[in-house]
Amino acid sequence: MALTVGLVIVAVFAVAGVAAPWLAPFDPQEQIAGAHLLAPSGQHWLGTDELNRDVLSRVLFGIRTSLTVMVIAVPIGAVIGVGLAMVATVNRFADTVIARGFDVLLAFPAIVLAITVTAVRGPGLSTVIVAVVLAETPVFGRIARSAATRVRASAFVESSRLHGGSEWWIVSRHIVGNITPQLIVQLSLALSLSIFVESGMSFIGAGVRPPQPSLGSILSEAIYSWDVNVGYAVGPLVTVAALSVGFLLIAQGYGRWSRG
Repeated sequence: MALTVGLVIVAVFAVAGVAAPWLAPFDPQEQIAGAHLLAPSGQHWLGTDELNRDVLSRVLFGIRTSLTVMVIAVPIGAVIGVGLAMVATVNRFADTVIARGFDVLLAFPAIVLAITVTAVRGPGLSTVIVAVVLAETPVFGRIARSAATRVRASAFVESSRLHGGSEWWIVSRHIVGNITPQLIVQLSLALSLSIFVESGMSFIGAGVRPPQPSLGSILSEAIYSWDVNVGYAVGPLVTVAALSVGFLLIAQGYGRWSRG
């Protein structure tokens, strides 16, 4: 049930973001004459902002920005993390170096790491992607390394080794397949985290640069005008919360399903 609900929630918002150019009633940058901080109405479902722009249109394109970060940064972080973990399983020296590197990155909370990356690179969409990659790489790496260590100690892996299987053959044939369910669960959690990182960075001005819409920057601007147009803040806030909950439900539901 949780898996189904999560998939439906994510699918609805994902379709809304992908189809934003066709679903948005206005251009997200269009300043509409006489539409200063209008309350929600039939013409402007979430009202307008202080620059006379339609909030719904900006939220839809903000979802598109979050999706861009998710589909680029999270898979890259996963591939790098799992790849390093697999290297660590076949070389003891590499294992020590990689494990310490993971520890250093994990010592920083995701948002602190993101701010550090911004201080080096400056704000922008590419900075957000780099920050998410750095935040996710050690998480995937630690999970893959821990799971691989348990699998390597199992009887069937030892049997393969006794029959002449190479270390890399054991990794590709036995370890990767057995740790995949855990990685899929972590992938859903990572997608949820990426939304918070992207939104949090944009909220404090360290993420996506205006005027490009971002859920975090829209919410940041809305805190000064929510009493005039409540839809201004509700739109991005509900979207971030719904996407995060959706991915968490997917992780929870898939985790239960994979355990039988």
